[in-house]
Amino acid sequence: MAKVTIWNEYLHELKDEEVKAVYPEGIHVALAEGLKQDGREIGTATLAEPEHGLTQEVLDQTDVLIWWGHMGHDQVEDEIVNRVHQRVLDGMGLIVLHSGHCAKIFNKLMGTQTCRLKWREAGEKERLWVVDPTHPITEGISEYIELEQEEMYGEHFDVPTPDELIFISWFTGGEVFRSGLTYKRGKGKIFYFRPGHETYPTYYNKEVLKVISNAIEWAKPLEARELIYGNTEPLEKL
Repeated sequence: MAKVTIWNEYLHELKDEEVKAVYPEGIHVALAEGLKQDGREIGTATLAEPEHGLTQEVLDQTDVLIWWGHMGHDQVEDEIVNRVHQRVLDGMGLIVLHSGHCAKIFNKLMGTQTCRLKWREAGEKERLWVVDPTHPITEGISEYIELEQEEMYGEHFDVPTPDELIFISWFTGGEVFRSGLTYKRGKGKIFYFRPGHETYPTYYNKEVLKVISNAIEWAKPLEARELIYGNTEPLEKL
């Protein structure tokens, strides 16, 4: 089974009573509890820990890193971002959740795009439509996932054209959003999954957890040959 590290900045839960009421031990703990039923080895890390809990040793032992951040993006040290970036290029999977679209690591992996979007916090219904029912990330999910209350994200989402589009969301206010996107960078696989605002109990939803669980299996590294670059001797006689 994949070894998973769940990173959460863990700031809202300590400062906001409304968030603390939903996630009393933190979003990272709720996710770990919801995902451990699949028998995985799961660790957690937070912003306040030394090296944000993402030491080289931790990352070297991580097959898939899950990332949730919001109000502390600028507090993540560039040295740690570069460390995570290299691990993704080397094959570690990365799952970026909700407001992680503004995380330094996601922006670095996406390139020149701003990763900006429209948003509105009004407790709207979100319906996440499966647009690729053959993809392993959607295994066990019906035509759509319906969340009674979520923060709205709307297009245009300023990210590179994804390798694969898995989900599209519709909100009560009328907006739509590309809510499940995959990318490959180096040897690593990346999945961005939209739902998960801190004031709503989204990460207790069994279908949301199923998608994240499926994404872990999809994103975990494969045994791949060492890639060769640079000046190379010919295979045939010149």
